[in-house]
Amino acid sequence: MKKITIEDVAKRAGVSKGTVSAVINAKNSVKPGTRELILDVMKELNFRPRGMARNLKNGNQDKSIGVIIKDLNYPFYTTIALGAKEYANNKGYSMIIASSENDHECEKKFTHLFSTKDIKGAIIAPLVEGSAEIEHLFKLKMINYPFVLLEDVKGIQANVVAIDNLKAIKKAVKYLIDSGHTKIVHFAGPPQSSHTQERIEGFRDAFSESPLVFNKDMIISIGSRHDESLGNTLKYFKNRNREDFPTAIVCFNDQQALAVITALKELNIRVPDDISIIGNDDIYYAKVYPVPLTTIRAPQYEIGRKAAEILIRNIEASTLLPTERIVLETDFIVRESTKVLNS
Repeated sequence: MKKITIEDVAKRAGVSKGTVSAVINAKNSVKPGTRELILDVMKELNFRPRGMARNLKNGNQDKSIGVIIKDLNYPFYTTIALGAKEYANNKGYSMIIASSENDHECEKKFTHLFSTKDIKGAIIAPLVEGSAEIEHLFKLKMINYPFVLLEDVKGIQANVVAIDNLKAIKKAVKYLIDSGHTKIVHFAGPPQSSHTQERIEGFRDAFSESPLVFNKDMIISIGSRHDESLGNTLKYFKNRNREDFPTAIVCFNDQQALAVITALKELNIRVPDDISIIGNDDIYYAKVYPVPLTTIRAPQYEIGRKAAEILIRNIEASTLLPTERIVLETDFIVRESTKVLNS
């Protein structure tokens, strides 16, 4: 199969190689009409810009993909990366892992680096801080750079591998209601995350199928990182009378759940005797928390494998493929952090 080059794009568009290069590098020197023409030709030919890599002496080329995760210390993402790495290695690709450390500018730098250094494509756990913060993903789309997202980003039509957050949280809340809990709250994650919104929706939906009434005060945004969640949990409980405490909390993720358990211990509130806690993800050490955590098990390894499979399929395709959205199922794991009240 003939590799499409920058010369092919320039010839088809009737412009110079320098003009195509200027479009690829997002320079402002190209007229809008010419830019659109070149981008259309790039998609038509399924052209992807090459970076700085050079052929090895034996004529073979290094093949690599990149993964941008949010937090290197959170096992949810590292397990996803391991799943992607196994699949990529089996297909002859090396894998480079970068962590944005929940910093949007850092994520932008990595997407630019990957797309200009001949890393063939990327799996991205995106940080979403508002509609103006997705320009770097639009740029990847413009230059036809293959990528797979690990959650939906509003306004970006892209390949996505995710879990059914709505269904998962709904199942967790139903378990609590069936166990006799009537004072249930949800400690939500980052407001702009689609995962946060889906989990809030699942929490709300569970009440629509029960005798209990949902109200917006049941949703408390405390963040997802440990220190932030710890501080906000302490603040939440210190501002309430004990008779107003919930009997159960559904957390955004397991990292947040650990912070909540730590805060409750500091306040002499017992888990699960006083308050039941449910996490989300089932990271590998959730079972050895101070109180082993009831949680929603996400198929982290499979998320990584599936994302790598879609990415490499797009990298190796000779034509532009339709986008895919894969939604994987979860399991509900009951451990010691929840208590049945109506037994």
